[in-house]
Amino acid sequence: MQDEWVPFWPRSGAASATTVDAITIGELVLMVGILALVFGMMLTFCIRYRRGSRRRRTPVSTASWKFEVAWTTATLFGFLVLFVFGANAYVDLFKSPPHPDLELYVVGKQWMWKVQHPGGQREIDAMHVPVNRTVKLLLASEDVIHDFYIPAFRLKRDVVPGQLESFWFKATHPGDYRLECGEYCGTEHAHMIGSVIVQSPGDYARWLNEQGVSGSMAQQGEALFRRLGCSGCHGENSTVHAPSLAGLYGTIVHIEDGRTMTADDRYIRDCILIPKTQVVAGYPPVMPSFQGQVSEEEMMQLLAYIKSLSPGAS
Repeated sequence: MQDEWVPFWPRSGAASATTVDAITIGELVLMVGILALVFGMMLTFCIRYRRGSRRRRTPVSTASWKFEVAWTTATLFGFLVLFVFGANAYVDLFKSPPHPDLELYVVGKQWMWKVQHPGGQREIDAMHVPVNRTVKLLLASEDVIHDFYIPAFRLKRDVVPGQLESFWFKATHPGDYRLECGEYCGTEHAHMIGSVIVQSPGDYARWLNEQGVSGSMAQQGEALFRRLGCSGCHGENSTVHAPSLAGLYGTIVHIEDGRTMTADDRYIRDCILIPKTQVVAGYPPVMPSFQGQVSEEEMMQLLAYIKSLSPGAS
């Protein structure tokens, strides 16, 4: 939806855009005010003390430090207020929402975005989402640093190889919005673009039903879980002394070295790829690393399956 009250303002389509725009406008107003005052005083000085003016030019008898301190303090306070609002918005936008309505899994690869829906639907360079619903994204990269950027939502997130990133948004207006890679990632970087298609809940449900799927992400993850032999240690009937995964997601885990960690997406990913770094207290460090054995898409499927073992977790 175009903000008609400012003709040149970019299109916005999410609640996050309203927050970022408010902070940006505040910064612009403050900077314009500072510039107007500084250049206004310069212009006044030039006019008052121009050649031929009869204004007195003797040295000033009183110091101006009070004015300078007041001026510096006022501008510093203004920028600090904007900094607090900006920092609060950043933390809010990039933390996990308490109860997302939808969680999507995104993998960046030269030069495309691959999106997986919980029901098993897949997209390339497109992402369908329902309007007025909280959507959480889990992002990973298969090769180099990418940047998931939706200009109309004022949101961007670096996607670094070997790390799992996340953020959330709530689209407020149906429509097609441009999706870009905001980080140079190779020769075809300029063509790594796509669309975020925001639909009404009914249209989104119909789109999901029209996609041919071979199983949900959790089901695909379960099949992979068994194929990799994970069920031999973490299954219900396993004879190996290994932690149970049922109800694990979202709980507090006690590590052998005395640390405590939350079993979130990053924790589970690290347990699969670098298990020796966070051995659970009371269990032997016997789990092998699956680094290089599972792709980022398969990792997302495993995460979806393990999370499905904790009903109600998000």
